[in-house]
Amino acid sequence: MSAGRGPADPGPADPTPAGLGPAGLARIRARHPEAVAEAAARRRRRPLLRGDGGRLMVIAADHPARGALGVGGDALAMADRGDLLDRLRLALSRPGVDGVLAGADVLEDLLLLGALDGKVVIGSMNRGGLAGASFEMDDRFTGHRPQDLARLGFDAGKLLLRIDYQDPGSLDTLHAAARAVDSMAERQLPVFVEPFICRRSHGKVRSDLSAGAVTRSIAIASGLGGTSAYTWLKVPVTENPDDMAQVMATSTLPAVLLGGDIGDDQDAAFEKWRGALQLPTVQGLVAGRSLLYPADGDVAAAVDTAVGLL
Repeated sequence: MSAGRGPADPGPADPTPAGLGPAGLARIRARHPEAVAEAAARRRRRPLLRGDGGRLMVIAADHPARGALGVGGDALAMADRGDLLDRLRLALSRPGVDGVLAGADVLEDLLLLGALDGKVVIGSMNRGGLAGASFEMDDRFTGHRPQDLARLGFDAGKLLLRIDYQDPGSLDTLHAAARAVDSMAERQLPVFVEPFICRRSHGKVRSDLSAGAVTRSIAIASGLGGTSAYTWLKVPVTENPDDMAQVMATSTLPAVLLGGDIGDDQDAAFEKWRGALQLPTVQGLVAGRSLLYPADGDVAAAVDTAVGLL
């Protein structure tokens, strides 16, 4: 691309997505920021669920916007954007993968790469509770707004609802989450609410995955806002997977399982997911780091195994 383009210049020919790397994306963003909206307008959309028996398999990549870049023992595993995009494109190309959940910058990179055609696109809404920050529980909505998701023609939003009974910041997050649920419902856009009961231990926020805590978090999330008509739940598997049937009986809202960072024992995690995916309100799986950065490095195999669980 020439650096000396005038306003009448029609711009470059469409790049070949397969050959477009971080430098090419930066050039497009610098010279043609309107290309993001144009790519969004061209994107071929699809229903959230296909058919009566459809299940949802979504790849999550909204961690960087909260400063959570670590996977396993590598604190900066997700910091290389080119590498992350390559992994996402590979995951999205696998049979049975329905879509992606990410922040605005990652989704826009994928739009420019042509990787979101015919996929479910879920925008991540509140990323202000930065990982490890003193204000982590005051999780402000610093990502996609409902109007942004509607303008770009995206298919849903996701919000994180962490509640620490000892932290006043949780009340602000709870109130903002309820208003986001209302605003999404006004636009008839689904919103995935990811609830946790948390507490601080040695300065770090820890999620309580006991059956009682997950049950309370589901009950709270289900009652947010003036209507739950467009609310979905995004829930973790409990410490004891045998408790999941009782836990999921707390709400009639459709739910997807949260993958999370599963460590080195991938097989054990997959087995936990397999059982929970059979429960009547569970409609699918949203997993990120465990599939994009598997211990053996084989992204395609990890994704295919997860798809097989559905």
